[in-house]
Amino acid sequence: MDPIKESLLKTSKAAKKEKKGKLISEFCIALIIIAVVAIFYFVASKGLATFFTNKINLWDFLTKTDWNPGVKDSHGHPEVGALPMIVGSFGVTFLSAIVATPFAIGTAIFMTEISPKRGYRIMQPVTELLVGIPSVVYGFIGLSVVVPFIRRTFGGSGFGILSGTFVLFVMILPTVTSMSVDALKAVPRHYREASLALGATRWQTIYRVVLRAATPGILTGIVFGMARAFGEALAVQMVIGNAALLPKNLISPASTLTSVLTSGIGNTVMGSLQNNALWSLALLLLLMSLFFNLVVRWIGKRGAVK
Repeated sequence: MDPIKESLLKTSKAAKKEKKGKLISEFCIALIIIAVVAIFYFVASKGLATFFTNKINLWDFLTKTDWNPGVKDSHGHPEVGALPMIVGSFGVTFLSAIVATPFAIGTAIFMTEISPKRGYRIMQPVTELLVGIPSVVYGFIGLSVVVPFIRRTFGGSGFGILSGTFVLFVMILPTVTSMSVDALKAVPRHYREASLALGATRWQTIYRVVLRAATPGILTGIVFGMARAFGEALAVQMVIGNAALLPKNLISPASTLTSVLTSGIGNTVMGSLQNNALWSLALLLLLMSLFFNLVVRWIGKRGAVK
């Protein structure tokens, strides 16, 4: 064969490297998919055993308020009511998001609109520092500062949803702030210029133009913050009281799905009702994480369409 024709038909080194890189990428993607499917299968198989093996009614599991899987009620049914933990988890999650959102948006506006140079240079390291603090440190601070403050101010033991809210508020604040900053930065500059050219003031431009254009990104940050708050275990466990009781108010001891899981999973026998019930709580957590991810994707698609 002609050497020139042979060199043209021969696969180049660049093409070989590209093919090799593509195979490595596909292998990594397949590995991630397998890992996710395996996690879902493992948690689901353990969690669903409560309903299929132990014959616990799903509605009773979600609505009853007594949690003591090793004890049976007057009708001979195990006490596996998860409602107190569900209420506790959603309570601290929504309250912390409500408290953190105004602070996060205000900080983001200051960093991007009010003082984009000096403010960003000062606040960005502070935000990154808050992200790097371990959860146990937040828990110790909450135990040493927040719980006594709640006790002196509102009475009671100091442990409860309100203490967990204050701790989670600080923990999710950097997440919501960072994503809000990115959302505000993504708003095109000509939006601001057009608003100012039409006679709007600086604050009118921020409120009516910039914030509205950045709403999908800000909502995504809020949902991500809620997802972190919903799955937080150690810090909340240290300040919420760990009482598997339906909370009567914000200052009464309560519990969350994660706090009951972390405190009880090591004290049960694999395959027992107590263990299966805890895996059912883990399955509920996993489904809620999936729900938060779906909400984020929905918000992103809605923002993209606009």
